[in-house]
Amino acid sequence: MALAFQLVVFLLIVTSFILLIGVPVVFASPEGWSSKKNVLFSGTALWIGLLFLVAILNSLIS
Repeated sequence: MALAFQLVVFLLIVTSFILLIGVPVVFASPEGWSSKKNVLFSGTALWIGLLFLVAILNSLIS
């Protein structure tokens, strides 16, 4: 269980770094928002899902 928790936390951190770099790049590029909107929403949904999964696993471990 602890290994799964550590893996999910690692995935959350990696996704956060990707979004940290990707969101400003998409907003700064011309026509970036209209062409990359779905990718950005998918990344945000993944981040929120991982956040809830970390919270659930943390409550199970503690």
